[in-house]
Amino acid sequence: MTRPATLSDPLAADPSRAALHRLRTEVAKAVVGQDGVVTGMIIALLCQGHVLLEGVPGVAKTLLVRTLGAALDLSTRRVQFTPDLMPGDVTGSMIFDARTAAFTFREGPVFTNLLLADEINRTPPKTQSALLEVMEERQVTIEGEQHPLPDPFIVAATQNPVEYEGTYPLPEAQLDRFLLKLTVPLPGREEELGVLRAHHAGFDPRDLAAAGVRPVADATDLAVARAAVGRIHVAEPLFGYVVDLCRATRATPALELGASPRGATALLGTAKAWAWLAGRGHVVPDDVKAMARPTLRHRLRLRPEAELEGVGVDAVLDTVLATVPTPR
Repeated sequence: MTRPATLSDPLAADPSRAALHRLRTEVAKAVVGQDGVVTGMIIALLCQGHVLLEGVPGVAKTLLVRTLGAALDLSTRRVQFTPDLMPGDVTGSMIFDARTAAFTFREGPVFTNLLLADEINRTPPKTQSALLEVMEERQVTIEGEQHPLPDPFIVAATQNPVEYEGTYPLPEAQLDRFLLKLTVPLPGREEELGVLRAHHAGFDPRDLAAAGVRPVADATDLAVARAAVGRIHVAEPLFGYVVDLCRATRATPALELGASPRGATALLGTAKAWAWLAGRGHVVPDDVKAMARPTLRHRLRLRPEAELEGVGVDAVLDTVLATVPTPR
């Protein structure tokens, strides 16, 4: 996924759009390259959806989320998922207050705007499931009492695709709650040289303030932007195109699980956000195509025989995009 081009449309003068475009510049002060992943994170902010970041160790997944949090005037917390992490360590729990002789609720780290769930597949299903209500309902229920989370609330989870020992793969029900799955690639040669030069010059990834990262957007910018995305026009043929793409995944022989209706609504939402970022007031088929892979890849499951043949989910999506007729 690449960043949308800034068009000469009058919509491009929107201050909230300009603020979100500035996020790229701020993130680039600490993270070299990964422009497509940053764009995906901004799409998630616009749709108020959750993101699963997958990449080998050392490609700056955690640094990217931390830098994005530093560039937003929002609260950010990080949880390192480990095998001994308990659900209450994430959501919060009831504790006894000796001063009042009563139990009170102590909020967990999920009570924030941007939650970094680092190495989410390293914690057992019991703790992973604690995030199901949090991600879908944006609330925590303890002893029958509901505790709403702040607005906005986004989970950015990371996982390693090559190290499976001691991990617990996320179930389909939880994967479907992520709006996007973004693949964080290894940097190109010039980008990797830029990383070395930055560290040689004294860059410290633990000190983002010293790198010059400052908040350039806040909750108001996001609220205005989300409202603008909601007003993006979608022509009737585009609704049919999104549905036909998702239905085609359900009929593909290489897949035993295709995209759900939730996947279709997610694809429509991300396409609208992509169009808005590009400065347009309407969705075109290329917007849908640009967001199809990151929005749908984690919602699909390959048949075992397809995996043995080396078929990948993205390759299946490429075939679907090439065969489903594009509306004119």
